[in-house]
Amino acid sequence: MRRVLILHGWGGSDAPHWQSWIASEIAKDYGCVSFLKFSDIDSPKKDVWLKELELEMDRFRPDVVLCHSIANILWFHLCNKAELPRIEKLFLVAPPSFKCDIKELQSFFPCEIPKNLYAKKSLLISSSNDPYISQDEAKELQEALHIDMKVLQNAGHINSDGGYGEWPWLLEEIKK
Repeated sequence: MRRVLILHGWGGSDAPHWQSWIASEIAKDYGCVSFLKFSDIDSPKKDVWLKELELEMDRFRPDVVLCHSIANILWFHLCNKAELPRIEKLFLVAPPSFKCDIKELQSFFPCEIPKNLYAKKSLLISSSNDPYISQDEAKELQEALHIDMKVLQNAGHINSDGGYGEWPWLLEEIKK
């Protein structure tokens, strides 16, 4: 079984969020999962979260990383900071706009698009109606990263509010 690291966004991803569901599905089959809870989830600080992620990367050594929301930007900062061990799969789910002006998230911006994602296979997953990024911006990001993109129709920010509690498709993608 692969070692799966789950990185939540602003406010966390507790149940009934799809990240919690995937963590529990992996764990109940004796899979290896780390569902890292960052410090101060309601007022995140990039430098603090980056240190926590670096420690977890060294400790856990994941094969698969699942990022949601601001965790995508955090992953980009990590990729821009240092050379990383290459992972098997990277899922970038519902990244926010690089023009994000949410006060609580300002420490994450600006952010350069990384030249290397340190993953053998990467997939950007966006929604046709995500309130935090337009489809044009998501397409520009996908092209800049040179990776595939899957667009979900009317999934909002791809969280439990958008109907993403259980997400069997993504669980199967992780297992492939």
